[in-house]
Amino acid sequence: MSRVVVGLSGGVDSSVAAYLLQAQGHEVIGLFMRNWVDETVTLHNECPWIEDSNDAMMVAEKLGIPFQVIDLSADYKTRIVDYMFAEYEAGRTPNPDVLCNREIKFDIFLDTALKLGADYVATGHYCRKGIIEVDGKATFQLLAGVDGGKDQSYFLCQLNQAQLSKALFPIGALTKPEVRKIAKQLDLVTADKKDSQGLCFIGKVSLPDFLQQQLKPKKGDIIEIPTESPIFQEALVVANGAFSASDLHDLSRPFHFTPALGKKVGEHSGAHYFTVGQRKGLLVGGKPKPLFVLGTDVVTNTIYVGQGDDHPGLFRAALFITDAETHWVRPDLRLQPGEEHRFDVRIRYRQPLQGATLVKTTTGIFVLFDVAQRAIAPGQFAAWYTGDELIGSGVIAI
Repeated sequence: MSRVVVGLSGGVDSSVAAYLLQAQGHEVIGLFMRNWVDETVTLHNECPWIEDSNDAMMVAEKLGIPFQVIDLSADYKTRIVDYMFAEYEAGRTPNPDVLCNREIKFDIFLDTALKLGADYVATGHYCRKGIIEVDGKATFQLLAGVDGGKDQSYFLCQLNQAQLSKALFPIGALTKPEVRKIAKQLDLVTADKKDSQGLCFIGKVSLPDFLQQQLKPKKGDIIEIPTESPIFQEALVVANGAFSASDLHDLSRPFHFTPALGKKVGEHSGAHYFTVGQRKGLLVGGKPKPLFVLGTDVVTNTIYVGQGDDHPGLFRAALFITDAETHWVRPDLRLQPGEEHRFDVRIRYRQPLQGATLVKTTTGIFVLFDVAQRAIAPGQFAAWYTGDELIGSGVIAI
């Protein structure tokens, strides 16, 4: 059988993944990635790396597999944390978990595993890998996990064929209760351990405190935009599915808010700490409905807000992804300029898939949704599916 290096995170999912591979007869090696060591920004008792590494070691001992800790913290800071700071400073909303899988788990960690003579690397992700033949060549599919409530294919939306060829997802055909049941039967220390939350490998953090390590507080105005603002009445509506190139540009363009369109209702400590759709942290009360962030302007350090989660300023019918930020998990299905195709799309983890038409132009891809979407945030990833197969993804530009 094959030699498989498993990324043991100290959680129940990777623990059971290691066991299943061992039960299949593979030679299994457990590695714990030490990617973050600054506990000053993590909330108390939330995902401390020392506890997680100890749990991973105890699982390895229980299973009788080799185990070691590898320090990837320098690469993690450069590739993930610095990227996060730069994105927030530019007024965009990054997704470090997607980048962590592309840049750390299936790049640096994969290289480390291959140097150990591994045939594959395995993780505890709830997704599956398929293999089909295209033009006489093996082509790898990234498929959603069987447990719809835990499906993590979105987080792997930037993987390529080379990375998938070396990846195994042992628990993808199981549900979370089934995974916990196996762990309890084995009496693993992680059997009842709660799922980790927060940033990949950092844990649950106070995001403003984390960002303030490099992005300093800067007082600015909070401007409320009324629902009856003329800017929404001017929004283009495409009828009967007919649209032109200019329509797509108009539909995907964020609303251009200015202070003149509303009134000041408060102050904030930095526009770069906020994202579209955010409710928490505004600290403005006395309104009939909760306030949500409609947009941010990091140049003028202004936040624009509106009342209610159904505010028209929260919704847009389309988004745009540049060619440079477009990635095809299935390159054989890549759209060519002038082509369009129907896909199911999600713009954030666990969002139900949304019907949409992808339109390829000479500079990128427009995603035109059947129903206007709430809180489309530049910097996040849009991923498109056919059935339960993730076909491609891209960073939302506008």
